[in-house]
Amino acid sequence: MSLSNEAEFVEWQLSRWPEARERYQQLGATLRRPVTLGLLHAGVQCNPARIVSTGAKTDQATLKTRPCFLCAANRPKEQEAVSIMEGWELLVNPFPIFPIHFTIASTRHQPQTAVPAEIASLAEELPGLCVFFNGARAGASAPDHLHLQAVLAEELPLLRLVESLHPADLPGIHHSSTLTEAYLHDSGSSLTAAKALPFSFYSSVITPDAEGMRTLVKTLEITGKDPDTGLYDSGLINAYFWIHTPTGLLRAIMIPRKAHRPTGYPDPLVSPGAIDMAGLVITPRREDYDTLTAADLRRIYSEVADSNQC
Repeated sequence: MSLSNEAEFVEWQLSRWPEARERYQQLGATLRRPVTLGLLHAGVQCNPARIVSTGAKTDQATLKTRPCFLCAANRPKEQEAVSIMEGWELLVNPFPIFPIHFTIASTRHQPQTAVPAEIASLAEELPGLCVFFNGARAGASAPDHLHLQAVLAEELPLLRLVESLHPADLPGIHHSSTLTEAYLHDSGSSLTAAKALPFSFYSSVITPDAEGMRTLVKTLEITGKDPDTGLYDSGLINAYFWIHTPTGLLRAIMIPRKAHRPTGYPDPLVSPGAIDMAGLVITPRREDYDTLTAADLRRIYSEVADSNQC
């Protein structure tokens, strides 16, 4: 698909789905304010309708008693699907954070156990968009049905930052601490690397050759570790794949997680998924939007992901 086709799909879908159209129209009045976290120019956005996912219960007992809203048989009758690749359907997300916001659902009801290898091909099918994954213990509100989401890559602050820290002519996987050290050295900045970024991640530039395939395989193997058991868990990960527009190369960010939600949840009512971890923290409640500080965001990030220490 092209961005023009995707925008047309959104427009066509909303013309037939009044409830979703109203939520997209409400985005025009969305509150957003910047928060600087070292090198990451993050933000806080108030989206009242996102309480559906931010406050979602994801325990097994709840999942067993509710119909899966991503299965075709249970979707709203107005929601249309486009087959984007074998086994995957593109849906307009009815609870948007951005004007272009898709869900990419597996056609089979299967659990959100690990980042699917198809995420790379799906990113290639959607140039201009970032295709991302919320692990079952890393922000997913529907861990019982394998799915991804997609938004404009330019909307996510972390992607813009990583493209500046990790140039496309430096292929392979690099840790955020290494990238930050190199950046600070080159820029002559006195800002310490530990304060430069609020959490650790891995950045990959994937070339279309054998070495690039090895990079892709290694990237997909990255995951988080359960702090209680000490075991690696494929559900503790946020993953982002997109095409770097100037070069056409596939890029990826992997954020290993250690918790689904911060210790203070639901006060504030912040349940970090991939968009939050990419630098735009979503708050359904106005009081949280008004009061969250940079220190609060650093604490939240440190409780769900590893601190970026060099």
